[in-house]
Amino acid sequence: MRKLMLSIALLLAATVARADNGFFYVGAGVVRNSVSDITSLGGLPDISNTSWKAYVGVRPLDWLAAEGNYIDLGSGSSPSGHADANAVAVYAVGFLPIPLPIVDIFGKAGFAHWKLDGNVNSLVSPGSLSTNGSEFAWGIGAQAHISMVGARLEYENFNIPNTSGARVASLSVFLSF
Repeated sequence: MRKLMLSIALLLAATVARADNGFFYVGAGVVRNSVSDITSLGGLPDISNTSWKAYVGVRPLDWLAAEGNYIDLGSGSSPSGHADANAVAVYAVGFLPIPLPIVDIFGKAGFAHWKLDGNVNSLVSPGSLSTNGSEFAWGIGAQAHISMVGARLEYENFNIPNTSGARVASLSVFLSF
């Protein structure tokens, strides 16, 4: 009976200690991204602009979370064509155990499913491109939070074949509960 009571007390203590980071979190932010050297179809412009992202996560342990992201990679236009891209990513997120209670440093690894569409406006060889795929994705970042509200700065990277890859820097806010 004492072991059961001790186990329950430890579980409740761990839950209370966990409360300041929250178990679930949702966030949204502004991203600056770049997808360049699109060579699948000659004449497609680079995508390098500011757009947005949204994410949701679950953090069962102080040092580990699982996260899902939607990233609008934006679009690019030129007289010779138009291109746009987006991605959905899932990550395992690991947090470093640093002694600052409101700051987290993290790294993440997972997979991104991307979609790239484009049109070439050329008299010689007009055409369109619609391609998608899944690739390994990784990221690093830092976040600060007070109570349920926080802000996050991060960098993410994943490969899109026949391009220089997607490089995404973001600044976002999140709510944990």
